[in-house]
Amino acid sequence: MNNPSRPHDDAVVELLREDPAFVDEYLAAALEEADKEGGRLALLAALRQVAEAQGMAEIAERAGIPRESLYRALSPNGNPTMKTLLAVLSAAGLKLGVHRAM
Repeated sequence: MNNPSRPHDDAVVELLREDPAFVDEYLAAALEEADKEGGRLALLAALRQVAEAQGMAEIAERAGIPRESLYRALSPNGNPTMKTLLAVLSAAGLKLGVHRAM
């Protein structure tokens, strides 16, 4: 019997893979909420999903980070350094931006 449901993460990764423009919006929204309760975990999950959509091994290689270390850094218990965060974003073809809070 086929199960029509699938894990949320799998669906998000598929959307991110199919629509690269969605990556920008998705990470911007996660970053916007990062200072709220649970926001840090949501941001790590979003970064992990983006890396999975582009291929975790490829992102790790381009970032110069061992794949296992990247998985740990982006895990719910992860605490990536700024160096790791910037390397992952760069490897994914992204840059961190800043704008004035309203």
